[in-house]
Amino acid sequence: MAAFSYTSLDLSGKEQKGILEADSSRQVRQLLREKGLTPLQVDHATSSGNTSKSSFGKGRDLSIKVGELALITRQLATLIQSSMPLEEALNAVSKQSSSHQGNNKLSTIVLSVRSKVLEGHSLAESMAEFPKAFPVLYRATVSAGEHAGHLDLVLNRLADYTENSYNSRQKAKLALLYPILLLVMSIAIVAGLMAFVVPDVVEVFIGQGRELPPLTQGLISLSDFVVDYGLLVIIAMVVLVNLFRMSLKKDHIRLQWDKKLLRLPLLGRFIRGSNTARYASTLSILMSSGVPLVDAMKIAAEVISNTWLQKFVTGAAKQVREGGSLHTALDSSGYFPPMMIHMIASGEASGDLDTMLERVSESQQRELDTLIATLIGIFEPVMLLFMGVTVLVIVLAILQPIFDMNQLV
Repeated sequence: MAAFSYTSLDLSGKEQKGILEADSSRQVRQLLREKGLTPLQVDHATSSGNTSKSSFGKGRDLSIKVGELALITRQLATLIQSSMPLEEALNAVSKQSSSHQGNNKLSTIVLSVRSKVLEGHSLAESMAEFPKAFPVLYRATVSAGEHAGHLDLVLNRLADYTENSYNSRQKAKLALLYPILLLVMSIAIVAGLMAFVVPDVVEVFIGQGRELPPLTQGLISLSDFVVDYGLLVIIAMVVLVNLFRMSLKKDHIRLQWDKKLLRLPLLGRFIRGSNTARYASTLSILMSSGVPLVDAMKIAAEVISNTWLQKFVTGAAKQVREGGSLHTALDSSGYFPPMMIHMIASGEASGDLDTMLERVSESQQRELDTLIATLIGIFEPVMLLFMGVTVLVIVLAILQPIFDMNQLV
């Protein structure tokens, strides 16, 4: 049986969309008519090889959010752990996604994976039909669990990993929300003062024909520039940002840019911390799932967002394949923290590398959380100081001519 996405009309003329499993599109239309629905469109939900478009787009282009992936992973792990067959577990997860969450796209993906499983493919192979929904790390871990016969345990670990990733992203977004709002409001207030308030106030002094103080003259010049060229500056900035993003698509430019980012005082430390924590966590999950070390290093390298750091990690995998130790290979890059290298060396010496990698990932994540809290703690007073100094300069520029007039009187 295959999964089909459909669009139909009910008796009241309201459009409905959903997913059904059947042997053919003709059978889907018959099932819809038996339910009192008028079928409008029926398409294959799966897409491999020569893909046909469904109402949700091409299958290989379908993606799901991290939170959704964590949810269906936890549901699937729970059902399989309760001795439910894989195809029934996938069907239950699909119905849960469609009925309670109203997420037809997610239901489409799960049902499509189930269809491939019913055809005799493994779960990891079936998930490969949707590479954007199930990352390479996810599929490799599932494949290792299937070969080892511990799919339920592996899925539970994957659920923990995806849930932690989702929670970390949510915490970072919430933590950055206030500073970003503060920055936007600061820029908007200063721009508003310079464009609308300052010209009206200073116009009084200009009309008297007196020479204005240098601070006031500078403020007037800046205000005139904002009024005359502010929109052009914004457009130019948008164009430059887009050109910069386009240039970063070139490998050699992106490589040099990522290299420079790693050398920045605070931002470089944050980039190294986030990437090394993600790398250690991924490596721990893969190794504990039975993936060989060299293969695990290759897969884990793909979760590193900094291309310069990824280059060194890929080179480290080659050194390990040639017989080198993991801690020596990572230490040669110079970007991994000494404590992390020391703990990995201890794990290799004791033969308990996967457990030690898990501790390393937890330690790196704690350090990263501390660093994020420190950066945000620094950013907030800096923005308040910026606002205070800016308002002080504007007030002084306006009051200084008034003081001069009082002295003349």
